[in-house]
Amino acid sequence: MTAGFRDHFGQVAADYARFRPRYPAALFDWLAARCARTDLAWDCACGSGQATTPLARRFTRVVGTDASPSQLAHAPPLPNVEWRCAPAEDSGLADATVDLVTVVQALHWLPLPAFHAEVARVLKPGGVFATVSYGRMRVEPPALDALLQHYHDVVVGPWWPPERRHVVDGYRALPFPYPRVPVPDFAMAVRWSQAELLGYLRSWSASAACRAARGEDPVDAFAPELAACWPRGETTIDVRWPMRIRVGHQPP
Repeated sequence: MTAGFRDHFGQVAADYARFRPRYPAALFDWLAARCARTDLAWDCACGSGQATTPLARRFTRVVGTDASPSQLAHAPPLPNVEWRCAPAEDSGLADATVDLVTVVQALHWLPLPAFHAEVARVLKPGGVFATVSYGRMRVEPPALDALLQHYHDVVVGPWWPPERRHVVDGYRALPFPYPRVPVPDFAMAVRWSQAELLGYLRSWSASAACRAARGEDPVDAFAPELAACWPRGETTIDVRWPMRIRVGHQPP
């Protein structure tokens, strides 16, 4: 296990598996089409398989690694996926065997120099490396959006880990080891009920840290405010996130 690894999501692994948004299928179609072959993909820091699962529909074999046993315990059994509890810098994969490496909504947690060296080691010549992140959610109407931003910034704001700033910044300050190729715009959106939205808030690392520090669930306290601001007559609302995707190729 990585020295100093902090499992920010171990306490909320079940909520993470159930309520984290899924990524657009078109993204994985596009990534697979960038690969010369689709024999093997490595999804690093895979959590409970939010990106690993769609990769498994497009690659013959997928290895999903995460340093959190709690997260992996909630990953679904899939016939062509091998789940491994392993740090990002020590995947256990053989040299030059991987067609695609992905790290989705997790790059900010990783020891980047060591991880980039591992990517370079396992990728085939011409193989694809992709990082994906999504930022703050946005909703309508504006009053509800403002309430959710207040929860993010004020209610649990003090409990965000420092690495979270890279997510909000769209990874702009994090290095990328290869020349980047143009990426189309992909839309990430869901339609959620109040219960689903509250489940998502409960899966945040800051919500978990706040609960551990105060001994009470900030989402439970927030739920009446959300209900009072919810659009009248609506069972569900549209929720969207800005996506930031960086893609490059291993040199031949």
